[in-house]
Amino acid sequence: MMIDKDTPLAYRLRPHTLEKFVGQKHILAPGKLLHRAILADKITSLILFGPPGVGKTALAYLIKNKTKSNFEKLNAVTSGVNDLRRITEEAKKEKQESQRKTILFIDEIHRFNKAQQDALLPAVEEGIIILIGSTTHNPCFYIIPPLLSRSQIFELLPLKHEDIKHIIQNALQDKERGYGDLKVGMSDEALDYLIRYADGDGRRALNALEIGMLTTSPDDQGMLNINLELAKEIIQKKIIGYDREEEHYNTISAFIKSMRGSDPDATLYWLAKMIFAGEDPRFIARRIIICASEDVGNADPRALVIATSTLTAVEFIGLPEGKIPLAQAAVYVATAPKSNASYLGINKALADVEQEELQPVPDYLKEASYKGASKLHRGEGYRYPHNFKDHYVEQEYLLKKKKYYLPTEMGYEKKIKEYLERIKKGF
Repeated sequence: MMIDKDTPLAYRLRPHTLEKFVGQKHILAPGKLLHRAILADKITSLILFGPPGVGKTALAYLIKNKTKSNFEKLNAVTSGVNDLRRITEEAKKEKQESQRKTILFIDEIHRFNKAQQDALLPAVEEGIIILIGSTTHNPCFYIIPPLLSRSQIFELLPLKHEDIKHIIQNALQDKERGYGDLKVGMSDEALDYLIRYADGDGRRALNALEIGMLTTSPDDQGMLNINLELAKEIIQKKIIGYDREEEHYNTISAFIKSMRGSDPDATLYWLAKMIFAGEDPRFIARRIIICASEDVGNADPRALVIATSTLTAVEFIGLPEGKIPLAQAAVYVATAPKSNASYLGINKALADVEQEELQPVPDYLKEASYKGASKLHRGEGYRYPHNFKDHYVEQEYLLKKKKYYLPTEMGYEKKIKEYLERIKKGF
């Protein structure tokens, strides 16, 4: 097979057999379900889900090379219902005339709206089309349930360091599709730098290597030398896979849970990832405020003050300096004693308000400052706590007693608990 050397390196190096496929052993190791299905040419509808550059499209084309079925491809960005209808009609004809199945590969299937997915459903449901969809987004959020229920979901994971290393070395050694016919020297430092830059994305690693090869001149001995300095020049800034959907929420979830779990180092790491990826610093500050109140609460009331001050600071100074108050507040919340007693208390109270008969406000607690209130007996019998010893007097504030707030022994909340216990005992 002739290889066009002008096509991108990543395209030229797509594997054509399962043995050449790098990574994803959790679904493609010998004996695994998908491995067996491909070898037996018994593919059913499936969704390939994972980040860019991990082999989703390569796997689809590997199936194309292995199957005896008719293989069609659509890109969800540029295709519509008319394309689906055309392929469905052709698939019906193919099945009637030659008993040949049709596999339809839809790249970026998450870009199909509900109407387009609905149009695809009957053909999948009736077995006219075997669907292979690829997506970088969680299919549970983007694919309609009827399609999901008729498809197997296979998650492809970021490639491991050894996988990326294998891909780069294969590109340097492959004489037909890579650079094996050239004299290339790559330092261990440059190789390690490319691997770390790739961040689990094989395509990114190959694109960086290709740029280096295209822009490097051979030395007097005809050797193309790729050293650490050149690798850094090729890769001027690392790009993080951080969309505004699942990865965005996964990262903020890890950030919040690290603060809640009292791990300042993990907190700073996830914060750094969000800042580096360009997350709105005000969004981060709002999450810190919520965590300060929900997870620290009255164990350290200063946490909420610091968190709210951080939002003001970030709005005032912006980035890059805004990272400093964000880090300060996040670390403070992470290292503060924890209590969710207020959070649990308000949830219990809200549940009672929603589900139970509402309690009336006692007359002695009603507003009594307006003219004519005394005629309605508003405020009658109210005892003003500051007129009593220790600024407290026993008085019912709910006609039906309830217990919502259960202070813990953590931080300042321990003092609150002790104070409430003294009240019970009448000081």
